[in-house]
Amino acid sequence: MFRLRVTPAHGEPFEHPLGSSPLVVGRASECGLVIADRFLSRRHARLFLEHGAWLVEDLGSRNGTLLNGRRIERAEKIKEGDQLQLSGSVIAVLPETPTRSEPDSALSELSEHTIFRRASDLMDSQAEQDDTESDMPQPSRRYTDRLRMLNDVHQALARSIELDDLLDLILGRAFEHLQPEEGVIYLKSPDASYYRAAFRSLRDESSDYLYSSTLITEVIEKGLAALVLDVESDERFSAAKSILASGVRSLVAAPLLDSEGSLGMIALNSRVHRRQFSEEDMELLVSLASVAALRIRNLRLAVEAAERRRLEEEMRLARQIQVALLPDRLPDLPGYGLHAGNIPSLGVSGDYYEVVERNNETECVMMIADVSGKGIAASLLTASLEALAAGPIEVGHPPERVCQLVSRRLFRRTPAAKYATAFMVVLEHATGKLTYCNAGHNPSLLVRASGEIELLGPTGLPLGLVEEAPYASLVTELRPGDNLVLYTDGITEALDPHEEEYGSERLQEVCKRNRGEAPAVLFEAIESDLEEFAQGQPFHDDRTLLLLQRLG
Repeated sequence: MFRLRVTPAHGEPFEHPLGSSPLVVGRASECGLVIADRFLSRRHARLFLEHGAWLVEDLGSRNGTLLNGRRIERAEKIKEGDQLQLSGSVIAVLPETPTRSEPDSALSELSEHTIFRRASDLMDSQAEQDDTESDMPQPSRRYTDRLRMLNDVHQALARSIELDDLLDLILGRAFEHLQPEEGVIYLKSPDASYYRAAFRSLRDESSDYLYSSTLITEVIEKGLAALVLDVESDERFSAAKSILASGVRSLVAAPLLDSEGSLGMIALNSRVHRRQFSEEDMELLVSLASVAALRIRNLRLAVEAAERRRLEEEMRLARQIQVALLPDRLPDLPGYGLHAGNIPSLGVSGDYYEVVERNNETECVMMIADVSGKGIAASLLTASLEALAAGPIEVGHPPERVCQLVSRRLFRRTPAAKYATAFMVVLEHATGKLTYCNAGHNPSLLVRASGEIELLGPTGLPLGLVEEAPYASLVTELRPGDNLVLYTDGITEALDPHEEEYGSERLQEVCKRNRGEAPAVLFEAIESDLEEFAQGQPFHDDRTLLLLQRLG
């Protein structure tokens, strides 16, 4: 008699005794010698005893059987020292050794190795059937059980279900079909850590036996299905003291794998007195995990979609509130033309503008501001800025005093990282006198009728940057035919496909070319030139323009 030394394509080598009965070798669980090799046929070859000699024959496998490097066409004798090659696996024929004293030596030797196989390969191989399988009078238990289980799970998951109920249902089906003692589902958190999302035990215990860094690495991170036939004999689990102390003997685990990656894993365990899992059980669990992963992903997508709809509704309401804060119409100033517009980049804007007449309509106050950040947080800050500036403007304070008061209050009410740049100017209707204060904002453009451009640069720090910041006002004059252009940096910092900025110089050129046009026409000219420059690139910042022209 002989013994066989098996070196599988995947996994550790192991030995198998050769008794007196025929031995079928293949990857199917019903074979006498099961080898974890996806390229092996289900029933690949057979070893049998005839007239006192052992022979080997190929069972019509796809890749054939090699004896000492030569492909066999019919049954041939084997002897000590021979080597069989079946696909990527090698079987060495060794001399017989004394019979083990254990009652089940075959099981003991089989238990000395662990099988790790790619879950995606298992799913592919489950769809394949050899020609030899069609000769079987009855379908194998593996396929009938899998079809029954998958049909059962699909029907159960057809209804609307919460994640906790889904995970409990998945474990329930695993217990029904695979009969473990304990089962657990681990899911990956957004921060890439793992947490126990569901647990079930026949012993009414709640343990972390099935949490192992080895299982996490191999199953979740590498996408491998695992069949551990004997935990104690596997060095990989030597550091998993909780598993060893629990008396767990056999483990089977599968990744919750879909086309976008691994969501987690489902793992089952059993003690030796109950059962030892097989490769067939591993394949069944992979099937269940595949269905579960798809459903979990769909549930998460549904939750994300609902959250996205909620945020979109909040954005819509925030935009409505913000639009209500902007002037619904601009004052009618005899002898002057006004036009303004605000285009947010994210639904709501961090830009703000205001146009208010005061002192019995002898003055017009114009203010444009750009708060730090974008989105809802920025829009809240613009609302606060509008409220803080309204009182000092109406009282009649000059621009530098308004900026001083707003900056102090903004500093006290907002985090240090929150601030706003602003440009405020007061126009005297009768004379065209402009008194302005620039709080760290882009230089506004005073475009003369002659084409000359004056830059109205900063006269103080951004609002809210420090508690007591000094501000100053400067005076100039808006003459007939002149234009005053107030804007935010969403215009000058817009990018083209080459990541070049639109820039202040290009804005000045557009204003020069259109200096004789009405403010509404100039507004459209700037937007048109900006769109042409961007060439379809998205605008990553809000864009606001406030234009004033003194008619000739």
